[in-house]
Amino acid sequence: MFANKLSSQSFRSVIMSAKRFNSTITPVCFIYVSGQIPYTPDNKPLPASATIADYAEQAIQNVSNILEASNSSLNHIVKANIFLTDMGAQFGEFNKVYAKYFSEHKPARSCVAVKELPLGVPLEIEVVAIEKDDTKL
Repeated sequence: MFANKLSSQSFRSVIMSAKRFNSTITPVCFIYVSGQIPYTPDNKPLPASATIADYAEQAIQNVSNILEASNSSLNHIVKANIFLTDMGAQFGEFNKVYAKYFSEHKPARSCVAVKELPLGVPLEIEVVAIEKDDTKL
């Protein structure tokens, strides 16, 4: 998660020391995305006929849009927190949608049952991602 600004060779030519150490460590830039609920980009709820799959698709798309605008992507998520209002009824259907987006890249994930969520939605997704660079997770 940390990148060295100087290679070992260039470091030795810049500073000589009895001990070898990194002169600088630059942390990768983390992007913390607040919990995203399944509202459309124009801040409207999904229709009453929407399924958990529809809600999951919309929330994941919202996360994706935020990450793309922040020089990141779904493939750069390192941790996802999922909140469901009915674990028994929603977990399986949610996982089917989640698996479409995270089949090869599987970030660390928690899924928690909660009593209720803002605006009466059935699910919420928050993530931590890193910026895009030449490194693939």
